[in-house]
Amino acid sequence: MRKWLIGPVIGAGLLGATLGFSAFAVTSSQAEKRAETFRQLELFAEIVAKAQANYVTEFDESKAIEAAIDGMLSSLDPHSSYLNPDDFKDMQAQTSGEYGGLGIEVTAQDGFVKVVSPMDGTPASRAGIKSADFLTAIDGKSIVGLPLNDAVKQMGGAVGSSLTVTVVREGVEPFDVSLTREIIRPEVVKAKVVGDVGYVRITTFNEQTTKALDKALDQVRKDVKGPMKGLVLDLRDNPGGLLDASIEVASRFLNGGEVVSTRGRRETDVERYNARRVNRFPNLPVVVLVNNGSASAAEIVAGALQDRGRAVVMGVTSFGKGSVQTVIPLGPN
Repeated sequence: MRKWLIGPVIGAGLLGATLGFSAFAVTSSQAEKRAETFRQLELFAEIVAKAQANYVTEFDESKAIEAAIDGMLSSLDPHSSYLNPDDFKDMQAQTSGEYGGLGIEVTAQDGFVKVVSPMDGTPASRAGIKSADFLTAIDGKSIVGLPLNDAVKQMGGAVGSSLTVTVVREGVEPFDVSLTREIIRPEVVKAKVVGDVGYVRITTFNEQTTKALDKALDQVRKDVKGPMKGLVLDLRDNPGGLLDASIEVASRFLNGGEVVSTRGRRETDVERYNARRVNRFPNLPVVVLVNNGSASAAEIVAGALQDRGRAVVMGVTSFGKGSVQTVIPLGPN
């Protein structure tokens, strides 16, 4: 991070050799911004000191500062956040395909915890929690306004332990749901054959998805009696996951070409992701099912297959998450 912050200042200095006053103006502006940042940091340090001296009880300054960092990042968009070492381990466990919890994907919206989707066969799914539900309290204690990571931590805990969440659903009075935490081993791909049509459901995009999809497609091809006339790819209530997994899944139905591109602040931040030439069913009609719980990587796959004329997308408007998160390590480089 420090190297990145120094970059613009060095650039302005090099430009000064040829641009004169214009470069000086840029450098001056950068200096003013930096001075203002230092003033704000001094104010923050003063606030922490005043709070520690005057708050009704002592508090853990490290946790307070961590919450402030997370609050700063979450103010940028609902998906940016700070991960401490424990949170990072939890994220790695989830993307690896096995972890402890409730089996529910959530996001932040206007200070509330919103359900993106429950995962099939998990405590949240069996309890009837649905996409677009809002969770407002855990064990009677409000989580409204909490940073998303803090709310998620409260939903975690020892396997076998119980908790009660308060659910707000449109058109229904708020109600409580009791859940028991389990080891979550999501079945990332399910498949079956209906007549001469194959059906494959992908529940999430993690490190296991591509391998499981290949296995499911082989099984579908084997189980169909005679020529297969079509394939249904079900991405309903799929909250997304790893970008690389979405590229690999799209590659199973495309013969190369661009799947998705990402754009950042600078021109050099543009990245394009192309499908590998793995097309398993080059001439087979494909229908992709989506709903309001289809998000992120699921939307990338559905959008790519639709844009390339490879599939017909059916359902209702999907979740609408068009951002990609990148893990940026902190500390000495």
